[in-house]
Amino acid sequence: MEKTLLITNLTWNQKEYLATALYHDKKLLEVSLELQDKQTILHNIYVGRVKNIVKNLNAAFIEIAPGVSCYYDLDELKNPLYVKKINCPRMVQGDEVVVQVVRERSKGKPPKVSTNLNFSGKYLVLTSESTTLSISRKLDAETKKSLKESLNFIREPDCGFIIRTNAAQASAEEIKEEYQILRKEYLNLKENAVHRTVFSCLKKQIPEYLHILRDMKTGQLDSIVTDDAEILGQIRQYLEQFPKQEYILKFYEDPMISLNKIYSLDTRLSEALRERVWLKSGGYLIIQPTEALTVIDVNSGKSIAKKKAQEHYLKINLEAAAEIAWQMRLRNISGIIIVDFIDMKSAEDNELLLRTLRASVREDSVPVQIVDMTKLHLVEITRKKVKKSLAEQLMA
Repeated sequence: MEKTLLITNLTWNQKEYLATALYHDKKLLEVSLELQDKQTILHNIYVGRVKNIVKNLNAAFIEIAPGVSCYYDLDELKNPLYVKKINCPRMVQGDEVVVQVVRERSKGKPPKVSTNLNFSGKYLVLTSESTTLSISRKLDAETKKSLKESLNFIREPDCGFIIRTNAAQASAEEIKEEYQILRKEYLNLKENAVHRTVFSCLKKQIPEYLHILRDMKTGQLDSIVTDDAEILGQIRQYLEQFPKQEYILKFYEDPMISLNKIYSLDTRLSEALRERVWLKSGGYLIIQPTEALTVIDVNSGKSIAKKKAQEHYLKINLEAAAEIAWQMRLRNISGIIIVDFIDMKSAEDNELLLRTLRASVREDSVPVQIVDMTKLHLVEITRKKVKKSLAEQLMA
């Protein structure tokens, strides 16, 4: 079962995109689309200017470019890096401060910024407003203990670190080297920021395909395929930093058939925009995004069983749980998601359904929380908002 990262150019509705798609065999797991003439600002770091303070929201709006105003939650304010500070202990209009974009513009909402700057590596994340050392929740207790003991050199008074899942497969020397690189990058940015003018971009995020490569667990990816020679060179240069990772890097150059067609990317995207998703059992999902949340309805459809109906409904619901986990990841559905599964009378069956759903979302690269099942048998889910949904990316 091979996992492949595909990077190719895509034309959709007469617009040119750079597509970064992750496949498991020929099944599309997730995809990111960037307009060729409009790069994302997500994770970029800027010198911003406080445009105004909204007291009833306990929020500020900070401009990172002329006319580009971003939301900032004042509850997150801890130890910001000011470039220019008006003589007031609070953040006020006119202050110039270093911020990082943590969420793209989505559904009419402005981008969101943070003063807690993150500098991410493959094994560590440096955080500017936290001085604690924390470890990925995906690691077991024994691994966490071992890492804390072997990485006791990671202590700084002016910043904190998060030990990522990938650190479990790296040596202490490799992690220490990355620690020193991130620390130096942070100190250089702090030193240079005070000399930069407002709206300066202090740090630009690496391309999405390198971002995905960096976040991949060692051994989780088998091959990387692209038909762009420039991108091939950038990936090759990036991989030289990690000689232990043996990816198969392929350059596709067959003029007779495009890489897009080989992997049916157009077809998969069209399917991912449809409201109805059929299940193998004959049941189906209806996926309906609204302004406030996304509603997913599970229906028995063509699947009919006159005998042992409850067992039949359980089978459809379990199949639907796996499909919903995949569809959320593929479509990048974020925020609040409400799922109306087929009603089941058995408490044990409902508990099995929730366990299956929780297990199905573990492979998602974005944090997902299965909150609970309400008295009306609606399942509440939250998925962290970071990037635009697939539909929004294609409508950009």
